Amino acid sequence: MIRYARSADHPTIVEVNDLAFGNPDEAQRIGRLRADREALFAALAPMSVRPGRQSAGIGSALVQRGLVSLREFGVHGVLVLGHPRYYPRLGFEAATATQVSSPYSGSPAFMALAIEPGAFNAPLSVAYPDAFSG
Repeated sequence: MIRYARSADHPTIVEVNDLAFGNPDEAQRIGRLRADREALFAALAPMSVRPGRQSAGIGSALVQRGLVSLREFGVHGVLVLGHPRYYPRLGFEAATATQVSSPYSGSPAFMALAIEPGAFNAPLSVAYPDAFSG
């Protein structure tokens, strides 16, 4: 079952991120995003799956559901800073992000997926919430 996170889920989300990434950095970033009331409306991150459940399609299902939600909100494209061997199989490409200026531009982990054709054809500059700078 995939659903939006509830406040009661927050401790489990911290635990899953700590286990999946092997450190508290991503869980702390999520906490800062919540505290700042920032929403990654057109960015996908962070995303994690409990290590014992990885490679079972859960991450792919989460991404697919997220993409459906973005379409429902009228988003034209989505960015991700993620594993360069994982996200391309879900349609994300570093080449699609070449017109996007960000602190992560040029990294093979910085990828984009156009939901609407041509979403990333023109130069675009994006800023990430402060939670990503630490």
